[in-house]
Amino acid sequence: LYPVFSVFLLSWPISHFFAESSSRTRLVGGHHRCEGRVEVERNGQWGTVCDDGWGMKDVEVVCRELGCGAATGTPSGTLYKPLAEKDQKVLIQAVNCSGMESKLIHCEQEEDVFDCSHNEDAGAMCEKQMLHLSFPIVPETVRLVGGPGRCKGRVEVKHQEQWGTVCKAGWNLSAAKVVCWQLGCGRATLTQRCCNKDTQGQGPIWLSKVSCSGQEESLQDCPSALWGKNNCTHDEDTCVECEDPFDLRLVGGDTRCSGRLEVLHKGEWGSVCDDGWGEKEEKVVCKQLGCGESILLSAKARRNFGLGAGRIWLDDVHCSGKEQSLEQCRHRFWGHHNCNHKEDVATDKNNNKSHTIQLLNMRTKSILKIIELTPLY
Repeated sequence: LYPVFSVFLLSWPISHFFAESSSRTRLVGGHHRCEGRVEVERNGQWGTVCDDGWGMKDVEVVCRELGCGAATGTPSGTLYKPLAEKDQKVLIQAVNCSGMESKLIHCEQEEDVFDCSHNEDAGAMCEKQMLHLSFPIVPETVRLVGGPGRCKGRVEVKHQEQWGTVCKAGWNLSAAKVVCWQLGCGRATLTQRCCNKDTQGQGPIWLSKVSCSGQEESLQDCPSALWGKNNCTHDEDTCVECEDPFDLRLVGGDTRCSGRLEVLHKGEWGSVCDDGWGEKEEKVVCKQLGCGESILLSAKARRNFGLGAGRIWLDDVHCSGKEQSLEQCRHRFWGHHNCNHKEDVATDKNNNKSHTIQLLNMRTKSILKIIELTPLY
């Protein structure tokens, strides 16, 4: 019995290693890559996932692994055509994710599936991931002008090297979604509102009767009337408002590089809980804000920042330190937390001082102790 038992102990980690090293996840049959039947690869073989116990936390992990947006649903995998091949295996079942895993393979699951068929295939729906860029996905082909920021204003498209407007005839929310997506902004929050007459277009009216499904990557991919062929006036110019892309700020401090950390999500500013917060997360914030390294503050200075009063958007943030934006770090689903505002992250940053920061954690009743260190040179 002993030799057999020894072989078992040695072989289990090896098989687990190979399974993880060759594991991938994809969504098949949906309208875009962030929706569809869930399929996983194990050792070069693609198979489906049994939906026994499948829930939103599992979908959250799939969305995160694929670089998609928020989890929005747990549909049946049978809704997506073509259906899984009969000879394709159901590879895993009883998936039980906490919602914090970076990959589906890291969740609890059973790989020996005997009692599931393809009628029980799991599905997942995620939002498309908004690309938070400072330039359009298709450069210089669409813009929003005359509004407060690049994500709100009159829609203009570029044709024959000239910018022109879009008539609101036939315009709908799906078309607005495409514009917001193309510009790397957030969700479309308003359509059909007339533009301010002071910001009406002056050039050609290039497009009218635009008909988008909402899945296009570019407004120019949507069916429309012929370019420049319409009976519209600039009183009918289309305006779009998108939510601002992900942003962050420090509030309550003397400069933009000091204060309580807040992030913008769905057009609303909220705080970040300090659970799991450390040097790598600080590094990403410094990088995104274009500030220097964090400075150790006195406890008195920390209290001057005050406590947040709105939403707590992020909790259990985990960064590698290489991310360009805090949103690229792993974290709980937006708005999901077990914190209060006494645990809000706050910091101070400066190019001329070295630092470290110890964050307040009221649940463990630790004492805030942030001491400023000034270089000797």
